[in-house]
Amino acid sequence: MKKTILLTAVLFLSLLGSAQANNKNHSEQAIEHANTALVHGSAGHSAILVEHLEESLKHTKNFSESASAESKVHSDAAINALNSAIVHGRVGHSEEANKLVEEALVHLKELKI
Repeated sequence: MKKTILLTAVLFLSLLGSAQANNKNHSEQAIEHANTALVHGSAGHSAILVEHLEESLKHTKNFSESASAESKVHSDAAINALNSAIVHGRVGHSEEANKLVEEALVHLKELKI
């Protein structure tokens, strides 16, 4: 009985650690793609800007699925900013998209694991 409880606890903690590592990876990837989007937005490359924004959004949404408290608030705010940036990027408004990406980055950097 004790071995079963111990094994269950070890498996639970290992899954929890894995989820935290996965969330860290998602937040890092979201930030990396948002930063790359800024570079392309500054150069006027709207299509590439949008590609990186969509990747950043995907990772932010994945992070948000298991976020709670303050991290959930920041991930939701980042998602809203990224969605708006994608809309502007698709119509070639790189400058406005970049402003929204910068707003998203403020929130992405606040994500806690």
